[in-house]
Amino acid sequence: MSRPRWGLWLAGLLLAGLLLLLASALWQGRPRTLPAARLGAAFPALPRPVLGRSPGLLQTVVADGQPRLVNLWASWCGPCRQEQPLLMKLAERLQAKGQGGRLVGLNYRDTPQDATAFLAELGNPFAVTLVDADGRLAIELGAYGAPETYLVDAEGHIAFRHVGALTQQVIDRDLLPKLEAP
Repeated sequence: MSRPRWGLWLAGLLLAGLLLLLASALWQGRPRTLPAARLGAAFPALPRPVLGRSPGLLQTVVADGQPRLVNLWASWCGPCRQEQPLLMKLAERLQAKGQGGRLVGLNYRDTPQDATAFLAELGNPFAVTLVDADGRLAIELGAYGAPETYLVDAEGHIAFRHVGALTQQVIDRDLLPKLEAP
């Protein structure tokens, strides 16, 4: 006569319960929200080389009374490739309003050759692209990886952060109202 193995049954039920709890949390469709430690802080003034320009030319994201959208991207990043058509449409829209200089690229841990080829293939929506080959500026921003997008207000402070590929909804709801402001 075999004895019931209550310990195994209890462990199995506990494991099944934990898996159900995890599955329900994943299926609720919660938006990806990550803490933005630098929200409200000044965008880091770390000079970076400019893609396609003289290697000695260094530039920062300029706070000149105009809001800027800084998009951290890389040629090796699949989601960056996905969001590029949306960035191109956004650039066209801003250009039509005379605000074309508001998009800044931040090329993350990439080679200049690969970054230039990426922009040649998919289009270049950026007024300027800063090169962050060593990732120092991304570290200063607290970036998790590419792509990430930062809205920098007219005073040079980070007003909004989006982790992951941009969507049309995020552009329309969260970015355009602040980006198109005079």
